Amino acid sequence: MPNPALIGYWHNWNDAGAPYIPLTSVESRYNVIEVSFAVPVAGTDYNMQFIPDGVTQATFISQIQTMQSQGKKVLISIGGATAPIALDNITEKTTFINSMLTIINTYGFDGIDIDFEGSSITVSGGTISNPTDAKILNLINAVKQIMQSYHVAHNKKLLLSMAPEAAFVQGGMSAYGGIWGAYLPVINALRDSIDILQVQLYNSGSMYGIDGNIYTQGTADFIIAMSEAVINGFNTAGGMFNGLPASKVAVGLPACTSAAGGGYTDTAIVKDAIDYLRGNGPRPGAYTLSLSSGYPALRGMMTWSVNWDAVSNCNGLYSYAANYQRIFSAPVVCSTCPKPTNTISSSVSANSAILNWATNNCAIGYQVIYRKTGTTTWTAKNINSNIGYKTITALTASTAYQWKVRSKCSSNPIVWSAWSALKTFTTPALKFESNETVSNQLLIYPNPADEVLILKLFDRDEIKSVSVFNSTGQQLNSVEINSAAESTCVNIKSLTAGFYFISVMTSTGNIFQQKFTVAK
Repeated sequence: MPNPALIGYWHNWNDAGAPYIPLTSVESRYNVIEVSFAVPVAGTDYNMQFIPDGVTQATFISQIQTMQSQGKKVLISIGGATAPIALDNITEKTTFINSMLTIINTYGFDGIDIDFEGSSITVSGGTISNPTDAKILNLINAVKQIMQSYHVAHNKKLLLSMAPEAAFVQGGMSAYGGIWGAYLPVINALRDSIDILQVQLYNSGSMYGIDGNIYTQGTADFIIAMSEAVINGFNTAGGMFNGLPASKVAVGLPACTSAAGGGYTDTAIVKDAIDYLRGNGPRPGAYTLSLSSGYPALRGMMTWSVNWDAVSNCNGLYSYAANYQRIFSAPVVCSTCPKPTNTISSSVSANSAILNWATNNCAIGYQVIYRKTGTTTWTAKNINSNIGYKTITALTASTAYQWKVRSKCSSNPIVWSAWSALKTFTTPALKFESNETVSNQLLIYPNPADEVLILKLFDRDEIKSVSVFNSTGQQLNSVEINSAAESTCVNIKSLTAGFYFISVMTSTGNIFQQKFTVAK
């Protein structure tokens, strides 16, 4: 395995939030790619399959070879959250072994990643050193046989990583049974073969640390406490779990809030936590390492996923990879704080824009300021990490703006660079469909309408009341009005065909009136 390692899971499917990317387009800083997932064929006793999505088998094999030629390791991850695998008997174990060997040899994977979740691994008896559950014993034996067969065939080691959820590992300090601590016998039995253990430090809630205190996901203390637990080891009701060397441990976190249900941690907090873990920085929270010098050999970082990290609005384009580089690269010594170079804004809409600039190695954050052209009041936005973009919202349509950015290169004392060049952009006009009508800042649609009329305001005001009048000016009380956060719906089923007027009063006292037509 590369050392240090940046491990990223790669989606073998297209996701609306984190789109499919070709394997060969994975960001260059990722040196371990875990292809997700090999899963059981439906209706079989764990006959495993992997079918590339979007490309042919031959193309995917070629892509793997390209990545390997660049010094990267490509592993096949097994299972995942939606594909439980419980090897309850010898038949299932044999089928699993044979089918996984076929996948590994067909595609030329460098190794396997065990990502068994849910009911795949549970404890009902025995101890960490002497497990008795069939599914645990069969998994241990299956991995050993797969690795032995691979070594005989290729005369080299098959790489092995594991990505258990925290409840299956550190959760053993709370209880030993069911899923709690269920991975510990597997890790213990395979400790000599494991290259990287990357516990998922997310979707886990709170967990005990080895100091007896409870720590909550999404914090520096959680990262430090959970990482030291698997290095130091801890006692459970199933016996003592002897830790793994720091060189076999990676910190596993989501790339952004959208990538997981919980546990996302800001990049600056992640850096503070791992710096302290490695003995390179001060304690960032309440948790104190039992080994004051830290663990300089910590192997690296893992994320779910490379696809999410490649999404620009997922905490910034490749922010996880950039943070890994800041943490594990040699520290940069800067005699001055370089100013960033900004570019013309991209992705400008009527109400928002993405501002871009080139980052520099000295920066730990940035400050962006912008204003309407011709005005003197700036609006400031601070970015507490070294990413090269900022999305700003609540802009006015058809308006010219100016903006600039500066680098923050130290916190104590604060050291700022000079401001970048002043750049400009103009927001386009609001656009509506052909059956929409806009008057001032009020949008009503469809118009003509049949059963429902929808109202929207575009000046961040709120609709306070709505009245409907017929063509003679008589107010109608037979319509139903439902307000939501972004729009107000007026039920006009009771109205006959013809034209009407609608009057909207906002929370600031503005009144908008419009004519609309009912077509039956």
